[in-house]
Amino acid sequence: MNMILKAAALAFAPMTAIALASAPAAAQSKNGIAVVDIQRAVATSSAYTTARSQIQTTYKAQIDSFNARKNAIDADLRSKGTALEAAMKAAGNKPTPAIQTQYEAYQKAGQNGQAELQRLGQPIALANAYVEEQISAKLSDALKSAMTKAKVDLILSPDATVSYQPGVDITQQVVTELNALVPSVGITPPAGWQPGGARGQAPTPAAAAPAAPANPSQQPTSR
Repeated sequence: MNMILKAAALAFAPMTAIALASAPAAAQSKNGIAVVDIQRAVATSSAYTTARSQIQTTYKAQIDSFNARKNAIDADLRSKGTALEAAMKAAGNKPTPAIQTQYEAYQKAGQNGQAELQRLGQPIALANAYVEEQISAKLSDALKSAMTKAKVDLILSPDATVSYQPGVDITQQVVTELNALVPSVGITPPAGWQPGGARGQAPTPAAAAPAAPANPSQQPTSR
């Protein structure tokens, strides 16, 4: 979601700059600047919250399978990581061929686990991305409408500010506009659909990363 929303935010910045440059000074609002949390606006929109609930129901079997396998992979990696740390400690943190082999097996298990979780989570990740893209497509219109009604000329993200009064945050107004523009979205992508219209690799779901040894700077190397 962050990747789609960050791209949307970058698209809005030039639009705002052009509007400011072309508008006569006398016509610009005295209110000036407002703050919008774009990610929160999308996440709290009616379409998004409803779609998330539908995904939890429609893809329940896949979600349960993903979580069960992730827990098993995490447990296996923790066990392998603990055994590797113990072997390294017993060897005085000196690399040996046996420890190198054990370390490589640990790394391979982590890579295989990530690949498996990506495959299992692909339908869920695609459904989430499809929902987000449909809503994000209406963000520009929602922002324009909220800006007009709030009589502001420039929108900033919360991260771009040092401090601001609650009254300048018009995130809820953007949510209201989104709810009117896109009251609902589909959760099943068309065949072959990929985020951004590309037909490439699907978004990667959260996957189990290998647990690092206690001292990553002393990873074993064979000699």
